[in-house]
Amino acid sequence: MDKQNLLSFNQNALNNFFMDLGEKPYRTKQIMHWIYKVHELDFDKMLNLSKPLREKLSELACIKLPKIIKQNFALDGVIKWVLAMGEDNHIEMVYIPEKDRGTLCISSQVGCALACSFCSTGMQGFNKNLTTAEIIAQVLIASQYLNAKSKRISNVVFMGMGEPLLNEQAVYNACDLLLDDLAFGLSRRKVTISTSGVVPAMKRMSERTPVSLAVSLHAPDDHLRDELVPINQKYSIEALLKVCKLYLHAGTQERHILFEYVMLKDVNDSTEQANKLAKLLKGISAKVNLIPFNPFAQSQYQTSSAQTIEKFQDILSEQGIRTMTRRTRGEDIDGACGQLAGKVLDKTKRAYVRRH
Repeated sequence: MDKQNLLSFNQNALNNFFMDLGEKPYRTKQIMHWIYKVHELDFDKMLNLSKPLREKLSELACIKLPKIIKQNFALDGVIKWVLAMGEDNHIEMVYIPEKDRGTLCISSQVGCALACSFCSTGMQGFNKNLTTAEIIAQVLIASQYLNAKSKRISNVVFMGMGEPLLNEQAVYNACDLLLDDLAFGLSRRKVTISTSGVVPAMKRMSERTPVSLAVSLHAPDDHLRDELVPINQKYSIEALLKVCKLYLHAGTQERHILFEYVMLKDVNDSTEQANKLAKLLKGISAKVNLIPFNPFAQSQYQTSSAQTIEKFQDILSEQGIRTMTRRTRGEDIDGACGQLAGKVLDKTKRAYVRRH
């Protein structure tokens, strides 16, 4: 029988696990302290657990982290880890330090099935969903390294490889642990799920987890978005904005949405498109994040000029749309937005078709 990786269990699941073993609920607090606060993964060293319980845990469970294949350091302080996920698959995660925060960008899938045309991950095809343990392990690996350097993770964003809302349960369970004071203790505003627009899942997300939402928009009309973000052919911008408004009014706490818009030269960066985008988002409690396109091999696009991006931002701001331009980070180690590729044993055969 395969051992259960305890990193897959949120607090409720751990309570049930220990109850099934005939143990009291306080065991959950003890084991979570060892894992998430002390970073101790060896049951034998958890000395406030009884010896019979430690032996039982060693028999039935494990706390397993993936192998680190590579760790790259960018000139601007960005760190990228490449992790092994079995079957010759690799995923990537990135830590981005700022003066007042440290953001960890994590992956939710090996590859991605959505094939957005400007994204390196989409070029790799798709292999599998990550488990909750494989998602949480990324945060734990980064935490272990950064704590030793007196650095911290203040924000976690599901903006790495994969579409998080095509791996809902594992991502939601991971969010439970990210928010849990017994684990990582982040506030709901500091954890963000980024989606390309899986509308039914967005509706479920609004009811299941209170974390922040980012939407990969990238075009102000369906004709262009169909090309850039193919899932738009299934869920139109109208349907997408409808569920965004539903998310904003779900729950009792105030919510906001971040709309991501990658700036592609002569594709989606015109004055006309800026005005169309401003009209589209008027009245929605949101911010637009303009992202200079980060080139990668086989890419057909170029980055909009700094002047074009500034003009686009000015048009949005003048019409009351809160807007910022993301500073490119980690580009020298292919750690910038849209560049994460990893290594994917593609099951869609899409990568083969593109190469031939």
